[in-house]
Amino acid sequence: MPYRQLAAFLPGTGVGGAGLHWSGVHFRVDPIELRMRSHYEERYGKNFIPQDMIIQDFGVTYDELEPFFDKAEKVFGTSGTAWSIKGKVVGKGRGGNAFAPDRSDDFPLPAQKNTWSAQLFEKAALEVGYHPYNLPSANTSDSYTNPYGAQMGPCNFCGFCSGYACYMYSKASPNVNILPALRQEKRFELRTNANVLKVNLTDDKSRATGVTYVDGQGREMEQPADLVIIGAFQFHNVHLMLLSGIGKPYNPETGEGVVGRNFAYQNMTTIKAIFDKDTYTNPFIGAGGNGVGVDDFNADNFDHGAAGFVGGSPFWVNQAGTKPISGFPVPPGTPAWGSKWKAAVADTYTHHLSMDAHGAHQSYRQNYLDLDPNYKNVFGQPLLRMTFDWQENDIKMAQFMFDKMAPIAKAMKPKYILGSPKNANSHFDTTTYQTTHMNGGAVMGEDPKTSAVNRYLQSWDVA
Repeated sequence: MPYRQLAAFLPGTGVGGAGLHWSGVHFRVDPIELRMRSHYEERYGKNFIPQDMIIQDFGVTYDELEPFFDKAEKVFGTSGTAWSIKGKVVGKGRGGNAFAPDRSDDFPLPAQKNTWSAQLFEKAALEVGYHPYNLPSANTSDSYTNPYGAQMGPCNFCGFCSGYACYMYSKASPNVNILPALRQEKRFELRTNANVLKVNLTDDKSRATGVTYVDGQGREMEQPADLVIIGAFQFHNVHLMLLSGIGKPYNPETGEGVVGRNFAYQNMTTIKAIFDKDTYTNPFIGAGGNGVGVDDFNADNFDHGAAGFVGGSPFWVNQAGTKPISGFPVPPGTPAWGSKWKAAVADTYTHHLSMDAHGAHQSYRQNYLDLDPNYKNVFGQPLLRMTFDWQENDIKMAQFMFDKMAPIAKAMKPKYILGSPKNANSHFDTTTYQTTHMNGGAVMGEDPKTSAVNRYLQSWDVA
């Protein structure tokens, strides 16, 4: 059915895109996850990966990407604590992440100060034997000017971060960190309120010649181009490739085709803790990427053979500013509305915190994107259709992560602990927000039979 009221995820549109309303947690990829299939087969055997799981290597290594991660952090103004720089440990006892890959340079800014809830999480994680660290955040801990000359102000923890644009220019996004420099270029023109309908191709469909778009006045326009970059939100990139006839559409029945293949999401698990009235967490204070995390069960930092599933998850307390209504946890047995509900909200709002496991989600043969055969958008084009549900591996991982995260909550000694993992009957819920971390559908790789673009993100089929 058409998804007319977004809820589970919030794709970006307009100038700045999803960068306007993201939180700002700014990790680097774990080196193992760039060659995930090879690594799991080497360590656990080829039969460990489920048959319907179609994960594959990226075709690039961490060492190849490291200089670009470093450049991106400098453009973003990322705040954080390095663990090791050029092989030398510098972050031990200072909030560095012992599981993080080596770096060529430090973060451009020191880590942000941690909220009280993050400090509680850090203390409890240490008590249960985990290794807490400061989350790297694309929220500035101080004033900053990036390599393009774009200026950022220090984050003031206003609490209106996740889901909002930053009026302090403290959160990295294209309109803050890149557009100010582009505007100085005489050849640059920004056309707002433009909806690209398709990439135009030569008759033999071997080259892109430009795009057709509808402008803010509803006029259909054509823009010729020597180079076309499809750089919208993940969903929109896949949709545009399908509408333009770039790459072979994925067929889940045969397994052939690449555009729409390898779609993945994120496997979330949340625990909420409610404290007595003497413990104030003040959740209205917050910064999007700020917090404390643990990576003991992320990537392949633990034995997956005994656990029996593929994938890992960081745990963290990331107090980004608790929103009205949606952010009111109440004790078990509280009515859903009325005077008793209001009293419970008043008792708990400033005395609670949330901790999350942002679990990796894998690609499966039966989860994919394609063009809807029935429903169309306002321009008369087929809508993008998402076919998706949780699989057995996802449920196993969620249950495992819940069991490993719960001891942190218990060590905090709260009055109530709320939360439960997915179970065998769990299905994807389109009505409740989870994350906007959508992945895949036009993946990179070294084989044109299993990837839509090569290791340089160029289409295999269209130049």
